[in-house]
Amino acid sequence: MLRWFQALMPKEGRFFDLFEKHAATLCAGARSLDSLLEGGASVPDHGAAVARHENDADEVTREVMLHVRRTFITPFDRADIIDLITSMDDAIDQMHKTAKVTALFEQRTFQPDMKRLGEVIVQTADLTAEAVPLLRSMRSHAARLNEITEAVKDLEEQSDRLYDTGIAALYKEVGKHDPMAYIIGAEIYDHLEKVVDRFEDVANRISSVLIEHL
Repeated sequence: MLRWFQALMPKEGRFFDLFEKHAATLCAGARSLDSLLEGGASVPDHGAAVARHENDADEVTREVMLHVRRTFITPFDRADIIDLITSMDDAIDQMHKTAKVTALFEQRTFQPDMKRLGEVIVQTADLTAEAVPLLRSMRSHAARLNEITEAVKDLEEQSDRLYDTGIAALYKEVGKHDPMAYIIGAEIYDHLEKVVDRFEDVANRISSVLIEHL
């Protein structure tokens, strides 16, 4: 009876497909945010695109959570599945928060280091999108997965440096004569840096899964 019941239950579901679908929203969101940071009249359009990608990501996350409850045999620990998709969703949520801040303050121009942070965000998203399919056969791809997670951590350190230099430049340029511009700029820097932090969280989750299954 148990074997018959197990045969009817879904095995693994579509977890890997859904992880990859979510990773695609991360890349799309990162590129929209990067385009937003180019500034100009199209900033609101790019912000709206980030919001759409965030909404798509939420749909994928809900589907993963549903599969966790319904699937009898999962590819790895249920808690790890939830942690991984949650950390991925946190990354695009933070992109959306960043875009909303620029809309709130009607920003149309951005500092060079803000643009560089946008480029770092695209790089971390691309690395995440490369890593996720490798989880299907993680033992075979353990070396590359480790390289990717280390690369994300290096980019997070780079984002810290860009944040520091950007804040310093912002203070020198506007801090003394336009405190409000400094406050707005500092908040944008903070949100951008947090996006990269969230991608580091994803890399850490992938490392945890890898360690448990090797």
